[in-house]
Amino acid sequence: MSREIKLSLLYRDMWQSSGKYQPRVDQLIQIAPVIIDMGCFARVETNGGAFEQVNLLYGENPNKAVREFTAPFNKVGIKTHMLDRGLNGLRMFPVPSDVRKLMYKVKHAQGVDITRIFCGLNDPRNIIPSIQYAKEGGMTAQASLCITYSPIHTVEYYVKLAKQLIEAGAEEICLKDMAGVGRPHSIGQIVKGIKASNPKIIVDYHGHSGPGFSVASMLEAAKNGVDVIDVAMEPLAWGMVHPDVITIHAMLKDAGFSLPDINMEAYMEARRLTQTFIDDFLGFFIDPGNKIMTSLLVGCGLPGGMMGSMMADLKGMHNAINLALCQKGKKEVTFNNLVVQLFNEVETIWPKLGYPPLVTPFSQYVKNIALMNILAMAKDEPRFSMIDKDSWNMILGKAGKLPGALAPEIKELAAKNGLEFYKGDPQAAFPDDLERFRKEMKENKWDEGKDKEELFEFAMHERQYRDFKSGLAKDRFNQELAQAKEKANAPIIVKRPVVEVPTFDLDAVLKEYPKAKPVQAPIKGTILWELDTQDTSTPPLIGSTVKAGDIICYIQHYYGIETVKASFGGTLVGTYVKQGGLVQKGEVLAFIS
Repeated sequence: MSREIKLSLLYRDMWQSSGKYQPRVDQLIQIAPVIIDMGCFARVETNGGAFEQVNLLYGENPNKAVREFTAPFNKVGIKTHMLDRGLNGLRMFPVPSDVRKLMYKVKHAQGVDITRIFCGLNDPRNIIPSIQYAKEGGMTAQASLCITYSPIHTVEYYVKLAKQLIEAGAEEICLKDMAGVGRPHSIGQIVKGIKASNPKIIVDYHGHSGPGFSVASMLEAAKNGVDVIDVAMEPLAWGMVHPDVITIHAMLKDAGFSLPDINMEAYMEARRLTQTFIDDFLGFFIDPGNKIMTSLLVGCGLPGGMMGSMMADLKGMHNAINLALCQKGKKEVTFNNLVVQLFNEVETIWPKLGYPPLVTPFSQYVKNIALMNILAMAKDEPRFSMIDKDSWNMILGKAGKLPGALAPEIKELAAKNGLEFYKGDPQAAFPDDLERFRKEMKENKWDEGKDKEELFEFAMHERQYRDFKSGLAKDRFNQELAQAKEKANAPIIVKRPVVEVPTFDLDAVLKEYPKAKPVQAPIKGTILWELDTQDTSTPPLIGSTVKAGDIICYIQHYYGIETVKASFGGTLVGTYVKQGGLVQKGEVLAFIS
């Protein structure tokens, strides 16, 4: 009898790798029975990293979304699974251990069977506690190996890591090839090596399509003993996402493996429904470039799951970089050339930063450093002139141990800035904090929710939960959606790319103040000229004298409030965005002459 391989549909990751938002709960309820009717899936990824945070961002209760989406699959015996960022839980920065422990109890109660635990640095100290917490909470603990390609990340490295995680209690192993850069032969050898010492352990292969290796890698994984393969389905397949189920199903059948047939009528209905979700509103936040595969990713290794945010960052920075080039008498760059520059810069600096696997959040940190390097070099400034605090935390070891050694220039830069390297357990820096949230919920007369799910959500996503409860999140999302629709319906005008400003004329400012320098957003978020989110007026700052180090404004983002300071002195000759406006990383906020 031929060996069986199970398929897992990555419905959450399909959206995550395409754009910014996930479907609403009413849409998830529509699609679930159709996925079941397809008859070919043993597993479905229902929630996890980004899914719940995104629900909060547009004013929905993520707990309702998880319960409603998992229920139909639970009823028919299809396993549900979630993405779990280990030390970071469901967010982009570390979580206290008491909140991590509560997560697994809540998710199990909500109907999630399996948690896919990963650490972006492959640091066992960040994964092993979650294995224990997951099992205590009643979930299946699937430990992940973040796959990348470097002199350090060899077959032996991954087989040894898998053995360590299995000995610590992992019930399954996932090869999380988030950028799809794992070479097919090596993927097969990793699976073979894991199975050699643990033949009964379930091994799952997850490979994005970006650079084009994924189909070959899936076949090699299957031939060497893999048990589960993750797939997507059109219209959200290929590109930066994952291969479509039909292709992988046909390939594995031809190779002699046993798989249940696909109900093509249900497949077409699931495809149609997914397209209606895109047409409804989700498509406004999907970058068309994410539907395209590119071999340029072979070198830089950036993952599919961050392409949406990366393209948004690049668009925000494009004008700023061209402005800097123009002020230095240099030739402007096209957007496509900027993409290539970014890929090349990531490939250049990645070894210098200790080869962190390029997965959330470390892919974002490396990308951020690369992008700011490009801007710095456009200004004739040296590389690593601008490194944000989260990237420094990665460099200094506060998020875990880097796989490789830092370049001497990075160590020298840390010493120059008076920064110390962290040697302790990353979790130790984040003490238990659940009681603080419990106390505040009681004071606010907020219900902790069924199975304490509201308490968990507040503790996991504090700022987003507050905005959800106040209604600010829904108002902000409606504003963003209206802007996206207006932009989509606007006539296309081909012109020289400039920053369009509502409060002053850019060309007039530069003509009158040729030495004016821009103040740019260091991060994506909501601009606050004053710490009063109800004030939507533009403050009367034009003409003010500022010194280097003076606070210009604030930006509210996922992690809290970021202070924007002037890096040079002069007179403020123009401001760009109104109070409460949404800004992209790198957008011009003001000019100082």
